[in-house]
Amino acid sequence: MEDRGSYGQFCPVSMASEIVCSRWTTLVVRELLCGTTRFNDLRRGVPRMSPALLSKRLKELERAGVVQTRRNESGVVEYHLTEAGEDLRPIILGLGFWGQRWVESQLSLKNLDPSLLMWDMRRNLNPEPLPPRRCTIQFQYPELPPAKQCWWLVVDGGTVDLCGFDPGFEVDLLVTSSLRSMTAIWMGLTVVRKEIEAGHLELDGDPAIAKAMQQWLGLSPFAPEPRRVA
Repeated sequence: MEDRGSYGQFCPVSMASEIVCSRWTTLVVRELLCGTTRFNDLRRGVPRMSPALLSKRLKELERAGVVQTRRNESGVVEYHLTEAGEDLRPIILGLGFWGQRWVESQLSLKNLDPSLLMWDMRRNLNPEPLPPRRCTIQFQYPELPPAKQCWWLVVDGGTVDLCGFDPGFEVDLLVTSSLRSMTAIWMGLTVVRKEIEAGHLELDGDPAIAKAMQQWLGLSPFAPEPRRVA
């Protein structure tokens, strides 16, 4: 049975680590910092974390005063960061910028996850370069098993929805890529134009939407950080 345990030290680093350094906790806080409030949406941000462990971590964070629960107008439980939780923002972001700066990119690209990639792309997509109508963009990763090959981003009225099944709308742009190439673009390790020129990315559909992909795609918030070699 997994237990966070105690370091048995009075040092503030030790005490803080007992709260935020247990497995998955920093990633749960990352999702909350990104604005996610519902349990099922939190699960989409940490797709390899079991629901039972996610529930346990949320309860631990609530006991530590980092998270508080509220019921919305529909009676659905939501999770929100307290002032103490918000105070973790520069720490969590700092970890991300450190990882982008110092962790070797090829190591990062071994940890490919289509559901996490698409979820991140959904919340960072910029609708402004897209036409002022509903746009449906399909992403296809041919090397993956059939259940994980196809994903759809539906942009309508500034809202972006992610579907793991065909939403039934006409596709405005089909993006065919390896998961590795799309992840590299998202992380800022390469750009759309280079992946097209290398034959790793194909765009089929509305030329204007295809041409603006680098602009509407948005990137990881850590992508601008220049990389260095440890």
